[in-house]
Amino acid sequence: MALLAPFRALRPAASVAALVAAVPYDVVTTEEARTQVEGNALSFLHVSRAEIDLPPGTDPHSDRVYAQAVANYAALKRAAPMLEEATRSVYVYRLRASGHEQTGIAACFSMDEYERDVIKKHERTRQDKEDDRTRHLLDLRAQTGPVFLVYRGVASIDAVVRRVSTGAPLYDFIAADAVQHTLWRADEREAQTLVELFGRIPALYIADGHHRAASAARARRQLQGSSATDGEWDTFLAVAFPDAQVRILPYNRVVRDLGSLTSASLLRALAERFTIKAGPPAPERRGEVAIFVDGRWHTIVLRTPGPEASPMDCLDVSRLQDDVLTPILGIGDVRSDARIDFVGGARGTAELERLVRSGGAAVALSMHPTSVDDLMAIADAGGIMPPKSTWFEPKLRDGLLIHEI
Repeated sequence: MALLAPFRALRPAASVAALVAAVPYDVVTTEEARTQVEGNALSFLHVSRAEIDLPPGTDPHSDRVYAQAVANYAALKRAAPMLEEATRSVYVYRLRASGHEQTGIAACFSMDEYERDVIKKHERTRQDKEDDRTRHLLDLRAQTGPVFLVYRGVASIDAVVRRVSTGAPLYDFIAADAVQHTLWRADEREAQTLVELFGRIPALYIADGHHRAASAARARRQLQGSSATDGEWDTFLAVAFPDAQVRILPYNRVVRDLGSLTSASLLRALAERFTIKAGPPAPERRGEVAIFVDGRWHTIVLRTPGPEASPMDCLDVSRLQDDVLTPILGIGDVRSDARIDFVGGARGTAELERLVRSGGAAVALSMHPTSVDDLMAIADAGGIMPPKSTWFEPKLRDGLLIHEI
């Protein structure tokens, strides 16, 4: 079963929702966050990235930053203002961008089910990022940004979502990145129906937000046994979307130098191992990778995995690693090798070309996106996807719905 729990949200007044809502803390650098908040004292980035309000060069993990986050959070509650719902509620959250639309259920979900892998993971988390968000959560006593979940779609849930979304929304605004965010609150009857329907779903999958979920689990272990907020720490804030609506964009790669190779010898090495042809910038199908080098795009056709290959071995990112990055370019561990970097698909292939033409990279690799089916199959098998396999777009916003613990 999948336990869905209504909660008493803390949320901004409708008149300032667009100003408060902020991109997730981990998709912007400190400098990018500073730029985004210029002229906007209400942006939730003042809470999620509080180092932006301290002198440049401040360690983002210093005590000063967490203290600043607490102060900024208290100030935002007064200034926005932030309103606490009188009753526990469930919300419908729709994202629209570039012709794409996805609508999910915003609520709280079970930490017990997270620990038992009813809520499944596909990504390893980093200790330093867990440490940061756990302290942030505990110091604020609030889950301030939702985890992005996926479930296998159910027609009966879709029908309830359609009914809720015919009413007047709590919020409806277009953010600076042209993504439209619309939220509705389900009434008591609709919320109870959703609770019952989610109770029949066998599994949920974390799409984006593994560090948020892991940090909520760590915070719970520290709070268990206390009387803090009546056990609100037993659940975590998330938005669950049906699988058919979720869009994964490619997570592209750039390599800063070719090592001992030249552009010509790289292309020869590729031609010896793969079918290689001219263009286009974005691969047309699974099993192909587009490569930008020497001012031109080429496409290579990756080798077909054998019948014994696991779902993870069949991913294009795995095949690229095993057949190109390691044997030809000498890049073993992409987590630690400074020669490789990653560019989220939202920035497009033009960004890849720019990096190479400007000298910031020697070669760019444009990927075909991983599918949601791949993600769920690997999670069902208990596997871990390679680093930087998926880029989910559009992104949920921090600060619109907060779960205080």
